[in-house]
Amino acid sequence: MLRALIFDVDGTLADTESVHLAAFNHAFSQEGLGWHWSTEQYTDLLAISGGKERMMHFWRSQNPEVTELEGGALTAMMERLHEIKTAWYEAAVNGGAVTLRPGVLALMSEARQQGLQLAIATTTSPVNIAALMRSAIGADWRSQFIAVGDASTSPVKKPHPQVYLQVLRDMGLTAQVCVAFEDSANGLKAASAAGLATVITPNSFTAHHDFAGALRVVPDLTHVSLARLREWMAAALSRATAGAH
Repeated sequence: MLRALIFDVDGTLADTESVHLAAFNHAFSQEGLGWHWSTEQYTDLLAISGGKERMMHFWRSQNPEVTELEGGALTAMMERLHEIKTAWYEAAVNGGAVTLRPGVLALMSEARQQGLQLAIATTTSPVNIAALMRSAIGADWRSQFIAVGDASTSPVKKPHPQVYLQVLRDMGLTAQVCVAFEDSANGLKAASAAGLATVITPNSFTAHHDFAGALRVVPDLTHVSLARLREWMAAALSRATAGAH
């Protein structure tokens, strides 16, 4: 029986990545680094989950001969960059730069009407989540979600399943009665490793990813209803049962 829907945020609930990219480049410019990520570069860098981790990976690729700056200076620089980037992103979202993807609110509404729980499992920061959800749903957005897992509660990033395991634990539910919604290969790996059936809604940054093992890959959530989710889960269970014999 389906009892809960668990949503990733960036790229899944909203097409946020182009705004995140602009925010990173703003931070690089403000700090005078001389970095500027192109869309193509950023698409590749999305293989690294987490903004600080992404910047650290890029710094190391640009400075392969340097092992570490003295006295934690590199970590401090990444923290400063991330603060600048996050502030710019939050202001952009508050200014209406990002909207939820098609079908998101309708599916959430249908789930609540039928008594299902909603949860969030993301590796982004709490500030980013709050900015988006406040803008899209309202100031009381948090009351609509039984559990929220993010970078502050689950520091080990996707494709590790830590955030999904945390959210399942917080909800008190097993993976078998939940469905996850993701947009990337790392997200699919994380959800699958936690035992979750996963629906993928790719975007322009992730359309080239390998989504083998997904419950379904659909353009957006207008193609998803609770009835369809139940049909897809039943079909997957039937195939798994047949394969076991």
